[in-house]
Amino acid sequence: MSQQQNSNIPVSEVFWTLADKADKKFSNIRDLPYYQRTRHDTYFYKVFKVYTQLWKFQQENRQKLVEAGLKRWEIGEIASRIGQLYFGQYMRTSEANYLSESYIFYEAILTREYFKEGLFQDVNIANKQLRFLARFLMVCLVLNRREMVQQLVNQLQVLVSECKRTFQESDFKEWKVVVQEIVRFLKADTAFMNIRPLRYSLVLDPHPDTLPNVSAAITKRNLKLRDAVLSSFHHNEVKFSELTIDTFRMLQCLEWEPSGLFYQSTGSKLSHNGATGATRINYSQDIADPTLPTNPRKAVLYRPSLTHFIAVLATICEELPSDGILLVYLSASGSCGAAQNEPGCILFGPRGDGGSNCIYPSDFLPFTRRPLLLVIDNDNSKAFKIIEESQKGESVAMLLSPSCSPPIASNYSHHSNGSLFTMFLTSPLQAFCLLIGLSGTDIDLDTYNKAELLLSQSLNKWGMALATSDTLNPVWGQVLGDPFIRRLLLRFIFCKEVLALYAPVYNKTEFLPTCVPSLSIPVLSSSDSFQSVILQLCSIFGATKCFIFSEDVLPENLLTDVDKLCTL
Repeated sequence: MSQQQNSNIPVSEVFWTLADKADKKFSNIRDLPYYQRTRHDTYFYKVFKVYTQLWKFQQENRQKLVEAGLKRWEIGEIASRIGQLYFGQYMRTSEANYLSESYIFYEAILTREYFKEGLFQDVNIANKQLRFLARFLMVCLVLNRREMVQQLVNQLQVLVSECKRTFQESDFKEWKVVVQEIVRFLKADTAFMNIRPLRYSLVLDPHPDTLPNVSAAITKRNLKLRDAVLSSFHHNEVKFSELTIDTFRMLQCLEWEPSGLFYQSTGSKLSHNGATGATRINYSQDIADPTLPTNPRKAVLYRPSLTHFIAVLATICEELPSDGILLVYLSASGSCGAAQNEPGCILFGPRGDGGSNCIYPSDFLPFTRRPLLLVIDNDNSKAFKIIEESQKGESVAMLLSPSCSPPIASNYSHHSNGSLFTMFLTSPLQAFCLLIGLSGTDIDLDTYNKAELLLSQSLNKWGMALATSDTLNPVWGQVLGDPFIRRLLLRFIFCKEVLALYAPVYNKTEFLPTCVPSLSIPVLSSSDSFQSVILQLCSIFGATKCFIFSEDVLPENLLTDVDKLCTL
């Protein structure tokens, strides 16, 4: 179409033609799966290009479009779609800049109150505002923007109550459930809120360049965590939308904490048109330390069917880089009895569906042709040890939860707080405190920080000892240089040693997690030994009676070491 012909078309007609085109492309990408490395990138760029044009066009022609009947909620709908696109691309790529951009657009919608007009006159606009709040909540949760989370929860609660009074209450029953979900989620996740990020922080964790190298005599290659599949299935588990508390913790644990630039919202000031300016759509904005590797990609699967779960594994293994290892995290409470040639399995679905929802150890065998790390959080996790005898090319690494959950001094349960084993892997000091009956409100911040410093220093020393050990298994040697896997492994060791000394389950192996292949315990100095560190933590929190220590670990010798932490 020539420039002359184009100029004769009414602005409103150009806009609605462009909006219809954008809507169709959005529908095509909305339900694409959150896995596969490159197949959907082209789709994203195409739909994003259309929305960039649409957003710029409505900004440049706002007055004419309003005169032609454009409503504010329609502008909000476009901005909301762009926010959805960014968040969806974050879920597919794990690139934090997409998450940041999603937040910026959603924040603009909130600030400009695009859905306010007609909110209580039109049930459709009310539902659009509710959907926007729920999506923005998800973004803020993953970003750990807790002040905004609380603000949005309050708005959501008030709006649902108002809508139930204004419209038919039956139309908002599902939204009542959404409110209950987020309140329950926050209750489970805020015991130690913002004390330490779950993500890998260069302020608190060692820089990848400083990690010790494993001897070439142990392993000739260094694998990196490139992909992860995260999934859980528990009856009545804590969740918000399709993100359970366990997968939420693992999701963040496998990412870098954004740099300070992330919070310097240089482009987040709203333009006079109510968004972030025509040039604000910039998905290449660098918000993280450019010297760090990219986040490993993660496919979060909410209660998948067995066939879908296997299809995702197959796709990711096919695309796994030659230097990559795939982490598979499964958390479930159900288990099934042994089948023919199988020691047992995990029930990953409602009971009564037979084998269609049972994940057997043999289901993983085809994927052992590629490097694989299994993290199984289930009472029957040890059944998966049999994989070691039948692997098809690569030696599988496994971190397996205890068969039994230990009695906990606090009122802790999986149904209300998530898995303790997963918490040890993602937030070990919080797990330790909960084990001895302490919550975030019980602990002075200085005391907690002192314990955090002690544990961080100790984990780093244990990591150094592992890397320099002559008896380190090559399976672990080839992944110890990856910062995420190294951190999981060291926290696993801490979890095992804590539970081994925990008085209520002392000398009971069913309460201990299992590592496959086994880890040889490195030689440590008396002050850095596992027992010594745990005793020092107990001394900080006044909980030495919760554990049983060897006679050669003397509490009176620890006071000086603990006091030194105050001056570091």
